[in-house]
Amino acid sequence: MRDHAQNQMKLSQLRVLVAVADHLSFSEAALGLDLSQSAVSHSIAALEEHLGVVLFSRGRHGAQLTPVGDRIVRHARIILQEAEAIAEEAELTKGLKGGQVRVASFRSVAIHLLPQAIAQFNQRYPDIVVNLSEHDNYREVEKALRQGKADIGLTVLPAAADFETWQILENEYVVLLPALFQATGDTLTWAELAHQPMIMPPMERVMMRDVYDHLQAHGCALNVISEVETDTTIVNLVAQGIGGSILPRLAAEPIPAGVQVFSLPVPLTRVIGAALLADALHTPAIYSFLEVLKALAEPPPGLAHTHSGV
Repeated sequence: MRDHAQNQMKLSQLRVLVAVADHLSFSEAALGLDLSQSAVSHSIAALEEHLGVVLFSRGRHGAQLTPVGDRIVRHARIILQEAEAIAEEAELTKGLKGGQVRVASFRSVAIHLLPQAIAQFNQRYPDIVVNLSEHDNYREVEKALRQGKADIGLTVLPAAADFETWQILENEYVVLLPALFQATGDTLTWAELAHQPMIMPPMERVMMRDVYDHLQAHGCALNVISEVETDTTIVNLVAQGIGGSILPRLAAEPIPAGVQVFSLPVPLTRVIGAALLADALHTPAIYSFLEVLKALAEPPPGLAHTHSGV
């Protein structure tokens, strides 16, 4: 009898059972389910017949659960919750078959972080195309998000209020100095930095504004002998002993052997985060790529105060 009853039960009957239990009324349950009262009564009667027990006592005060009915309703609620979870899982899977994720990033993060993220994502979801666009700075990344040209952006935090953001990594500004430089102590001083000939990115570059504000706040004026646009060229000039530089760690890598790496006398770090436009609709694929990025997030490699090479 039990196996027969279980085989005959339907999710629709369990939904009616829970609705009547919640309202303690066949008529109220019918309104909530958008069914006729006779359909609700028939469903409960059929379920009681299959189970061989009385679930409700009917009377002038409505429908009251019997003791066995109360115990069965508890199981019905669990079954309906699990059924909903199954449906959600299926919808999520369907949303991860095909489509694309558009990622916008500035170059240093694109070079060092995104290849690994894209590779892991492609292994999990081979049917989804990841399109990567590289931009000169994080403001261009945020512009691409606002214009609907990208789904996920890698930007500098904190970001504007129209973005939902997650921290991915911290990228320290480091001082790069030639091999022949000799520090007077274990750490670089502002005076030592001020006396070094420096090869710097153009001051108008967005990433350098925080650097110059930081230096000014600590009374340090650099001896800039040259401005060079390309980070790789700057690093190679430092390796040739022409001068030093200050760059975000990711922008400086790979750092040639012999180039010494220092923290600033008062360290300066910028936080890189993933951003979504807060009021936009996002597909399951976008959130899945975000989860891959978050899983890769870890503290940056520790910096020795000075060393040769990387």
